[in-house]
Order: sequence, then C-alpha cells, then structure tokens
Amino acid sequence: MWVSRFRALPRPLRMLVLASFINRAGMFVFPLLAVYLVQSRQLSVGEAGALISVGSTGLLAGSLLSAAVCARAGRRAALVSSLLLNALGYLGLAVFDGPPWTYAVLLFVALVGMGMFAPAANTLIADLTEPEQRPFAYTVSYIANNLGMGVGPLLGGLAAAYSYHLMFAGNILLGVLAAITIRLCVPADTRRPAATARTTGGRTGLRRDLDVAVVVVVSFCYVAPLIGLEYTLPLAVTGVLASSVAVVGAVYTINSLVVVAAGILIERRIKAYQTRTLLIVAGLLWSAGMAILVFAFSLPAVLLSTVVWTLGEIIASVVVPTYIADHVEPDRVSAFMALNGFVLSAARLVVPMGLGLVWQTQGHQPVLYLLLLTPVVGVAAFAVLRVRPPTPTQPAPTELATTRP
Repeated sequence: MWVSRFRALPRPLRMLVLASFINRAGMFVFPLLAVYLVQSRQLSVGEAGALISVGSTGLLAGSLLSAAVCARAGRRAALVSSLLLNALGYLGLAVFDGPPWTYAVLLFVALVGMGMFAPAANTLIADLTEPEQRPFAYTVSYIANNLGMGVGPLLGGLAAAYSYHLMFAGNILLGVLAAITIRLCVPADTRRPAATARTTGGRTGLRRDLDVAVVVVVSFCYVAPLIGLEYTLPLAVTGVLASSVAVVGAVYTINSLVVVAAGILIERRIKAYQTRTLLIVAGLLWSAGMAILVFAFSLPAVLLSTVVWTLGEIIASVVVPTYIADHVEPDRVSAFMALNGFVLSAARLVVPMGLGLVWQTQGHQPVLYLLLLTPVVGVAAFAVLRVRPPTPTQPAPTELATTRP
C-alpha cells in the first residue's frame, strides 16, 4: 500500500514533499506574469516577452548555483534560500514601480530561486533514501509537484481576478510557509558519512560520471517536447483549431489526473526493468503522443495525446534523478542534479524561441513534426549510449549523519 510506503520514508523527506506541494500550489505569479506586465505595468506584448526571456536566464543561474550552495551550506540552506529569493523577487515586482529593466532584474532574482529548488530537493531525496526507496520517493515528489501545479494556476487566476496584489501576496506567503516547513523539519546536514560512499575513482570514476552526464544531457530530448507543448499548444488550440482556451486547461487537468492515477502504478514496475529499457519506453510513449498530434490533429487527438505522452513524462521524470543518485558519488550528486535542472531550464529558454521562429516562418505543421522528431532522436540515442546497470552499494546507516535542527 502506497500510504504505508510513504510513512516508511524518513520524516524530513515526507515534510519536503509537503513543502513542495505548498510551494507549487502557491505558484500564482509565473503562469500569469505576461498578463500582469501588460495589464498592470502597461508594457507592450513584445516588451513583456523580451523581459520574461531575459529574466528567465535566472532559471539557468539558479540551477547551477544550487550545486554550490548544496555543497557548501547544505541541502536545507539551498532549499530555504531558493524559496526566500523567489519571494523577494516577486515582492519587488509587486511593489516596485520603475523602468522595465528593473522588472527584468527582479524577475531574474525570483527565477534564480525557482531554478535552485528542484536540484536541491532531488539531492535531498538522494541523501535520505536507500536505493530501493528512491524510485518511490522521486515518484511521490513528482506527484506532489504536479498536484500543486494543478492547483496553483487556478488559485492564482482567482486571486488575480480580484487583485494582482493578492496574487503576489498569496505566492509570497505560501513560499515562505514552505521555507518555514523545511527550516523546521529538515536537518541542517543530510549528507551520509564518507564511510558509506562509493569510492570508485580515477579513470573508472571519470568514465562513470561522463556516462551519467551524457544520459542527463540526452534527456533534453524528453524535456523539449514538454516545454514545446506548453508554448505551442495554446496557440494551436485557439488559432489552428479555433477552439476555446478552456481546452488548454483540460490538457493540464488530464495531465495531472494521469500523473496521480498512473504514477504509483508505474513506479511499482520500474524496478523490474533496466534504465535503458525504461528510457526507451519513455521515448516511445512521447513519440506516440506526438504522432497522434501530427497525423490526427484535432481536439480529441489533443486530449488522447496528453494521456499517452504523460506516461512517458512520468517514467523519465522518475528514472533520470534515480539514475543520478544510484551512480554518482554522494559528494557530487548535487552537481549532477544541478545539471539535470540546467537541462530543463535551457529547454525553457531555447525551445519556445526556436519553435516560435519555425511557426512564424513555416506554420504549425513543421512545429508538430519537430515535437515528434525530438523524442525519436532520444530513443535512438539511448539505444546506443552506455547506460550503466544498478551499482551495488554498501549498507547505509538507517539514521542521518546528523539531526541538528
């Protein structure tokens, strides 16, 4: 029963899952940021887009900064800092009235915080779990984030309809609440004693790290379609299919429902298969979902496609951080989790820009073909790349290295 398995996880990890849900459920501002800048700050659509693009480089910076903060100050410090930076940046956006470039700076600060959170959280999960627990722990964390993302835009829209200040206040307060939860419930140092670490070094260790890094970078092929759909689907539904934007909301709802319904079922079967097999299956599901859009583009196809590609999204989102945690030395896990976050952040910058240019010059059909081609390339790459089998580890102590509050 998944409830008993959840209770078996270390208490700090259970509280991290709660804090992640609170943080995501409070993500009011980011989905509505363009609307806020245009309607409340009187920027043009072009100015708002450019500002968001510049500010979004904070996601890249935050992903890289997370590794350094995790290594020097600890995982808890990185998580709390990320939430407070995000709150500080949004507070500035809400109250500061200045030239447009100041909004870009404040958004950069907020998104540095956002970019730091996921790598630090994934590193903490690696610290607190044994190898046999990790797929379940990453699945639960992934489900909590998706549930929060399903709630956040809805609550944010309701708050913004009343007042943009209420929208910002809700985001900031829930982010601070998540920070307090982590500060009170997660130990200052969660790293395992050096005696339990894997000790492979020299060329063997370098080859292993390179193999893991290549897997993480190639996972871009499964991240890019997700970011591409976030950007192009609203345009395709409202422009090409001449349908209501409510259909886009239905896509997010279906995505969340599939994650919740299928996430635990998929996790229970993950341990029976090799990582290579799982990554290939994830890519095939992504490819099948995109093929539905390419060859049968319609409203029913959009909804059916969402069900199919979400299954691939679940597998990849659990397998990649688990693979990192299982194959990288404990003192380098934070750096590889940061690389994983960097891949996602890079996709958020590159994919919309590239697909927007293709759409503008060639129309929507080539965009759909690119969304199909990308996971196909990922499947081919994972079929030939070196993907390491599970690494035996020494028994780890059942308690944390320290329990300092």
